[in-house]
Amino acid sequence: MRRGVCGEVSIPSTVFRSLEFLVAFQRSFGIQNEAVEQICESVLRYGERFGCELLKQACGEEAFGKSMDIRVFNRDAWDRQVYAGNRWTVAVGPEVTAAARRGVWSVVLTPTKPVPRDWFPPLPGLNVLCLASGGGQQGPVLAAAGANVTVFDNSPAQLAQDRDVAHRDGLSLTTVEGDMRDLSAFPDGHFGMVFYPCANGFVPDIRPVWREAARVLRPGGVLLSGFTNPVLYLFDDARMNAGEFVVRHHIPYSDLTSLTDDERRMDTDKGEPLCFGHTLADQIGGQLDAGLVLTGFFEDGGAEWKLTEYIPCFIATRAVRV
Repeated sequence: MRRGVCGEVSIPSTVFRSLEFLVAFQRSFGIQNEAVEQICESVLRYGERFGCELLKQACGEEAFGKSMDIRVFNRDAWDRQVYAGNRWTVAVGPEVTAAARRGVWSVVLTPTKPVPRDWFPPLPGLNVLCLASGGGQQGPVLAAAGANVTVFDNSPAQLAQDRDVAHRDGLSLTTVEGDMRDLSAFPDGHFGMVFYPCANGFVPDIRPVWREAARVLRPGGVLLSGFTNPVLYLFDDARMNAGEFVVRHHIPYSDLTSLTDDERRMDTDKGEPLCFGHTLADQIGGQLDAGLVLTGFFEDGGAEWKLTEYIPCFIATRAVRV
């Protein structure tokens, strides 16, 4: 099981048709040399894994890792998660938005616990940014509760889920595709609330996220965020899933540098995104350094992660821009 709220989804092998991988390959790697044509031809002829091996031979292991566009890779991976039916991509039903219109609603930042209602400012007419929060879940609920919602996400397929719900249920919301670390599409102080569920595990650096969230919040605005306790990334994943806790990794953690190639492919070959584990100094201290003040905190578990039998592995915080 992956150490993040993505979970484990088995995607049919047909998803990895050669032509589809070729498109992802061209978009993900900035390598330009005479070997690329041969590599692409080999991908078409022999498949994804062989093409990756040739790429590494052509440009070297270090350059292979450095050249990967992580945002593009994870964008394509999350699009695949939508097609596979990952639970964080399944849109809410019309009964959920109907109840939200009546004032009966809840949303989550972490796997299981609803966010306390007293964490939210009054929603009617409030400009709300659902950050890295596509999938047709939180955004439509908050829009039905009266907020002016903008859903910002890296995955076009995730954003399509929000638009589909809005069209189906007569909701007004805006969708914007982009990198959570760059909110330059929005002016300073535009939002009264930023809702940011567990997503920072899909970018290698998160301090830019806090700085941008603080910038687009108005003074007194609220940031609600969820993230993974880095303790979850310390252990050997396969052995932890079997109930054996063996400390193996350093924090910060990265799928690109903490795993062997074969281990990483066990996840990426199934269409899962690359994951990163961040220090508490970056996840909590980063918010404080961005000019936010913490006013709420809770922990959460999740039956999919063996370690949560012993310690909650997910954290939610409420912070206010000063």
